[in-house]
Amino acid sequence: MLRQGRLVAFPTETVYGLGADAFQPKAVEAIFEAKGRPADNPLIVHLAGRAQVPQVVASLSETAERLLDRFSPGPLTLILPKHPDLPEVVTAGRDTVGVRIPGHDLAQAFLRACETPVAAPSANRSGRPSPTSPEAVLEDLEGRIACLLDGGRTEKGVESTVLDCTTDPPVVLRPGAVSVEALKSVVGAVHMEEQGEGDRPKSPGTRHRHYAPAAQVHLVHEPEEAEPTSAAGYIGLRAPENSSVFRHCRVVSDVETYAQDLFHFFRTCDHAGCDRIYAQAVPNDGLGRALNDRIRRAAAR
Repeated sequence: MLRQGRLVAFPTETVYGLGADAFQPKAVEAIFEAKGRPADNPLIVHLAGRAQVPQVVASLSETAERLLDRFSPGPLTLILPKHPDLPEVVTAGRDTVGVRIPGHDLAQAFLRACETPVAAPSANRSGRPSPTSPEAVLEDLEGRIACLLDGGRTEKGVESTVLDCTTDPPVVLRPGAVSVEALKSVVGAVHMEEQGEGDRPKSPGTRHRHYAPAAQVHLVHEPEEAEPTSAAGYIGLRAPENSSVFRHCRVVSDVETYAQDLFHFFRTCDHAGCDRIYAQAVPNDGLGRALNDRIRRAAAR
């Protein structure tokens, strides 16, 4: 189906992706149409392995080589100089491209079978919570895609870390499943970038309003800040007072479980008709940095 220019949703260790042959511009355009995605929002290209990198990337720095050695396959996307043969629709006209080699077994099998680089954003309607289950993909995209590979719930629950390797030192454009601390252990200095609404993005997922359910999300630092009502949901590391009053209340044991459950919880609350969701902030290090980022973007109006 992918070779025929059709769209295939597939699981990765982070979230489900919506894939098209990166070298078929019409197929890539169909991704934007299916998602309702702005045309200036570039796509990440997914590869089966290092051997495919030269097909989409013009050159690799020593830093990029070290990062690929350490974190690929895995949940890290590198921004690199684009190969001139890669269609501009993939990169939204930029001269850089985001490249990732996912570590999920089913994703790997799919990408090897395709025998071509696959452009794939998350398999959801634009702005909605990223899909961490096949049910979430169908909720947003049924009738808009040719095929869905069912890999069950995803392991990480938040998207890949996006690191711009065209600068020195590299810049984290989107925090994700690979922590900033882990990146620094390999390449030393790493900067964080804050992008404004008007900036032309190098990376997906950096628009101010993103990952949002229909319910209004409120980031709270303490459970006591959450107002218990029968139309509200709550998720966090500690239980709020009167937790039984909330329509849905999810108390998780650690940041990893929190990240895995966040988008699924958003959709659960929407299905239940919640009008607001309180999400507790976590310590802003490791995976917590990515988790806080997703909550803040979901809460933006």
